[in-house]
Amino acid sequence: MAPEENYLDRVLTMEVGRCTEAAAVAASTMIGRGDKEGADQAAVSALRTAFNKLEMDGTVVIGEGERDEAPMLYIGEKVGTGNGPKIDIALDPLEGTTLTAKAMANALAVVAMAQGGTLLHSPDVYMDKIACGPGFPDGVIDLDASVEDNIQSLARAKGAPASEITLCVLDRERHERLISGARKLGARVFLIPDGDVAGVFHTTEASTGIDLYVGQGGAPEGVLAAAALRCVGGQMQGRLLFRNDDERARAERAGIADLDRKYHLKDLASGDVIFAATGVTNGTMLDGVKWEREHVNTHTVVMRSKTGTVRYIRARSRQQIYE
Repeated sequence: MAPEENYLDRVLTMEVGRCTEAAAVAASTMIGRGDKEGADQAAVSALRTAFNKLEMDGTVVIGEGERDEAPMLYIGEKVGTGNGPKIDIALDPLEGTTLTAKAMANALAVVAMAQGGTLLHSPDVYMDKIACGPGFPDGVIDLDASVEDNIQSLARAKGAPASEITLCVLDRERHERLISGARKLGARVFLIPDGDVAGVFHTTEASTGIDLYVGQGGAPEGVLAAAALRCVGGQMQGRLLFRNDDERARAERAGIADLDRKYHLKDLASGDVIFAATGVTNGTMLDGVKWEREHVNTHTVVMRSKTGTVRYIRARSRQQIYE
């Protein structure tokens, strides 16, 4: 077994979950305070501190932005002690800064780790995405098909009418065509204000009732979402979207040669991947951070692609460990 695989075996037990817990707890102190930048900074600082305790030679490949845009956890930053194996890291210390600032549902702290070179080094641009959870035949969804065709295809595979398919979409003006097309078929549309990692993440668990995710969101978030789907066997496709020459140049600097490529799940996240998320605010799949007089309670999911293991962890810790 390669050193990276040995290390991922050990990390899977608790360490990645501890990192997202630290970020979530820090962000939770800013819930409802109307300061999304402050909430993000609290999560970033806590996550970086947690990373630097790990015996690894970690490289941030999906982070807070390029080095001139982010003071820490920027793309290319080295984290960990530097003494362990090479690990690629994709992260969003606080997915849902506005959700946290407004005390709204489904804010998360999210991290994916993989062997070096196995996560797409995505530029910070938009991505057109489609995703569904496990249990369907390959090719049941197609990014280049209409939303109506994808809903009908998924309904046939599910053995149900289109009216029983639930679609998750970011509530944006650019998605009006998707929303109206789905509703014309009688499908349900679950609109989310922010957080498209969580949107894709919802398709991994039948209890959410979400069958399909479609729409345009952040490309870095697409890689994080793909890491989660890799662990449970879902499907995803994406294509980078560029609004100007600066964004195209950003993609080229990231090593993207084919700007029109349609990425499939394993193009976005390959190899042995682990994914962890901790709820900041209460959500569909994870409870938010709860503070008591002397303790803090967290709810975390940790998943691994190699084994298909999904662990939900409820932790109750003394507040002092986060002070």
